[in-house]
Parts: sequence; structure tokens; C-alpha cells
Amino acid sequence: MAKKKKLDNITVGEVFKRIIWPKRGLLLFGLVLILLRSAASLVLPKATQYLIDDVVVNKDMEMLKMVILVTIAAIITQAITSFALTRILSVQAQKLIAELRVQVQKKILSLPLNFFDSTKSGALVSRIMTDVEGVRNLVGTGFVQLIGGSITAVAVLVILLGMNAKLTAFVVVPVIIFGLVAMKAFAYLRPIFRKRGQLNAEVTGRLTETLSGVRVIKGFGAELQETESFETGVKSLYENVKQTLTATAVVTSSATFLLAGVASTGILGIGGYYIIQGTMTTGELFAFIGLLALLIAPIVQMSNIGSQITEAFAGLDRTEEIMLMKAEDDDENRTVKLKETDANIKFENVSFAYEEDTDVLKNISFDAPSGSVTALVGTSGSGKSTIAGLAASFLNPREGKITIDGIDLSSILLKSYRRKLGVVLQDDFLFEGTIRENILFPRPDSSEEDLQNAVKAAYVNEFTDRFEKGLETIIGERGVKLSGGQRQRIAIARAVLADPKILILDEATSNLDTESESFIQESLSSLMKGRTTFVIAHRLSTIRKADQILVIENGEIVERGTHDELIVKEGRYYQLYTYQARI
Repeated sequence: MAKKKKLDNITVGEVFKRIIWPKRGLLLFGLVLILLRSAASLVLPKATQYLIDDVVVNKDMEMLKMVILVTIAAIITQAITSFALTRILSVQAQKLIAELRVQVQKKILSLPLNFFDSTKSGALVSRIMTDVEGVRNLVGTGFVQLIGGSITAVAVLVILLGMNAKLTAFVVVPVIIFGLVAMKAFAYLRPIFRKRGQLNAEVTGRLTETLSGVRVIKGFGAELQETESFETGVKSLYENVKQTLTATAVVTSSATFLLAGVASTGILGIGGYYIIQGTMTTGELFAFIGLLALLIAPIVQMSNIGSQITEAFAGLDRTEEIMLMKAEDDDENRTVKLKETDANIKFENVSFAYEEDTDVLKNISFDAPSGSVTALVGTSGSGKSTIAGLAASFLNPREGKITIDGIDLSSILLKSYRRKLGVVLQDDFLFEGTIRENILFPRPDSSEEDLQNAVKAAYVNEFTDRFEKGLETIIGERGVKLSGGQRQRIAIARAVLADPKILILDEATSNLDTESESFIQESLSSLMKGRTTFVIAHRLSTIRKADQILVIENGEIVERGTHDELIVKEGRYYQLYTYQARI
């Protein structure tokens, strides 16, 4: 139960320890600047009192000059401290936001794949870019203004008590009432701000999907339903913002009514009475009103800052939820760092389920010796890609174990294992940029010779030679400017450059025309040489030379052997192969 609460609300102590305390020197400097500015602001009310009660009455021109000079010095001090405060603290706040974004992005990338399967990418973008922005109110001017405003308010209150205790007591009552109203409002606002972050993530996620799938939307003429879906999300976000604006308006109007209204009106009436009675001078009343403004201003400012800090805490709640999630490598059993490997992979009675009590794989056992090619065939949904996902360590077995060179894969640090891994997927992802950048992705520091070897091995030059800019051609988001076959060849070139010990090819030739496929078959033969390879292929003609073929049906291996052995058996593989041959 305690853990759940921690996910819901990050405590003040945690924020102080992790965000405020490390910046204590900077914040202390900011606090000094605020106190200097506040001290300078006290000069004008007291100068006004002295001007009315002494300088004007005595017609003292020298003292008038002195009052003017002191007032100008105070104004200059206020201007300089205000500039320094905003310049130094605001820049540092933006630096902290940048650092936090990097931390959250790093944490998200460390999470297991099933997290990404159930979370929209747009929602994660919102988590990284928006949720952390509130810290600017903790490390920026907001926090120090809150502390500095509190100190200023107390100091001014002491001065006012010294001037006229009865008049000050009248001011304190509406201040206390306003404080209670503000505290209630901030407690009400925090869960609403947290909900806003969630809604914002959902709306951003849906919008990202819409823009990514614009061809499908236009292809089915579904613009209206997408607009309606987005409109529903935006309206929910609007309703949430309306709630926060209403609560904030209550706080602001309370400040106007209680502090600027009740307190000021009462002081005018009571102060006027004291002047008539002769117990208070005109200068003292002016000074009192000026100081009252200095008391009320930071309190009103604190109410606005309080709302911003409440929003910051709500964003940090959601950020903390991400940061507390268990990363892939946060497993005390993963202690082995894989250095050199022969890549002998073995599945021993492996079962796997995406959902509890629904096994996708059942007691899978096979050896994939070093340098061998293991082909996985079967109908869609039979479990081929799940086996490949387990071999790639994207998934973990529910039962049984997978070993590499006799070492249990569940004990190996994932980063050290995946450095030995190369993957070419059916719909392989290309990044926006040039063809060169995409091929260099796994090894950005590769030599030009290595790059060109990979380009030739995957026959990428067969089409880039026809492009005006060659390898420097911009391919658009997800490689949208290229054909399916061209994208696939770039993905294969990327795998060639990575030079992995373990290679997983998931429908790697599915997007290729007959001519491209013949090119790729040659390059794949070269790529697979000396590497432990897992091949998933619907085109059975592409796996005839595999060292072993596993026929998967309903999560079980129903046949195994070489192409020739399985053809002789005239079993399931024979049926699939002869059916495709007829087609």
C-alpha cells in the first residue's frame, strides 16, 4: 500500500532532497537577491512618511535631495536584483529541465518491450517533454520567491506592528482567512493537475498515431472519425483546465476581496479616524498603506506561485512513476557480462505466455549450434516470432531456460548480450535522415570501407547509384520515400555493418520483388556465414539451405530436420512447401 502511495504522490522531502538541495547554493544566492529587492522596496513607503511629516513641514531642501537620491538608489537596486534573479535562476531551471528530460528518456529506453507494447509513443513523448517542465517553478524564481515572499511578509508585518499594533491586527485576520482558502485550493488542484498530465499524454499519443497513419486514414476516408476522436480528447483536456482555472480564480478573487478589499478599506476608515483623533500622522498612514501593499503583494504572488508549484508536484508525481519502474537490467540475477562468445544457443523446455494461463509456446527445446542457421516456419500466430523474440532477449520464458555457451540467458547483462545481436525485421524501422546515417546506426564510427562493404553486400548501391545524392539521400520519416524492398536492403546493410555473432531475420525478404530477392539471397548467405542465425520466412524457398528447420504449430515444434529430410517425411512442412510451389 505504501508503494502505491509513493507512486501517487512524491513527497516534499523527496523533492527537497533530489531537486532543491543539490541547487542549494544557487537558490541561496537567489534568496539573497530577493531579500535585497524586498529591503529596497521598503525605502519608498518610509521615504514617503519622512517626506510628508518632516521634509515638507520643515521645508528642508537638502533633506529633499537626500530622500530623492535614496529612493533612486532603491529603485536601481530593485531593477538590478530583478534582472539578476530572472537571468540566473530561470536559465538554471531550464538546464535542470533539460537534464531531467534526458534522465526520463534514458529510463524509458531501459524499460522492457512489453511496456512499449501497451503505451503509445505520443504519450511517452508527453511524459518526457511536458511532465518535467514544472520544476522551473522549484529551481527557478518560483521557489525562492515563495521563501523570499514569506520572509518579506513577516518582516513587513513586524514593522507594521511597531507602527500601529491595532491597525495591523485588523490586517492579519483577512490574511489568515486567505491562507486557509489557498491551502484548500492547492490540495484540490494537485490531483487535477496530475490528471491533466495524463489527458495531455493521451491526446498527444492519439495525435501522433493519426499523423503517422495519415495514408491509412486518407485511404479509407476516415478523416472525420479521427477528428471526432481528437476533439473528444481535447474537450476532456479543456474541462480539466477549466477546473484548475476555476480553483485559481477562487484564490485570486479571495486575495482581491480579503486583502485588497477588506483590509485596505478597513485601514482607510480606521486610519482616517486615528488622524482625526491625532494619534496618527498623515505620513504614518501613507507609509502604513505603502507597507501594507508590500505585505499583500508577496502573499498574492505566493498564491500564484503556490498554484505553479502544485502543478510542478503533479508533473513530478507522473515522472516519479516512470522512474520507479523496473528496468530490463534491474534484475539481481543478471550479473554475467558476456564478452567473447561462440553463440551456441539452446532452448530447454521453454514455455511463454503473454497473458497468464494462456501459453503461446509450450515446452520448446532445440539446439542452435555456433554458426548454424535455424529456420522457423509455420502458419501466422503459431509462435515463430515469439521464439525469435526470446532468442533476442526481448521476452523472458515463463518456464524453462535459454542458454548461450551454457550460460543461462536470464543471468546475462542484456547490454552485453545485445552487442552481439543483429536484427532484421519484417517491417524494419528506418530513422528520418540519410541512407548513410541509417546504415551507420549500429556503428556510427565505422570506416568508409566498412560502410561500402555493407552497402555492396546488401546491394544497396544497386538503387543508390541511381539517386542524385547517393547515400546522402534523405529518406523521410520511417523511410517513406523508399520502396519496401529498398528499405529492407538498407536494414540488411545495417545488420551487415553491425557484424553480430547472433542474427535474427524476421521475414527479411518479405518486401522484396523477385529480382531484389535474388540479390538479397546472395548477401544473406554471406551475412549468415559464421553467425548463429534464426530465420523466420513464409517463402519457404528462401530457407532450403538452413541447417535445421523447425515447423511450429500452436506453440509446439511438430517437425524438425533439414529441407530434404522434411520433404521425404511428407508431413506438415511438405504440405506447406508443395502448396507454395503450386502457387
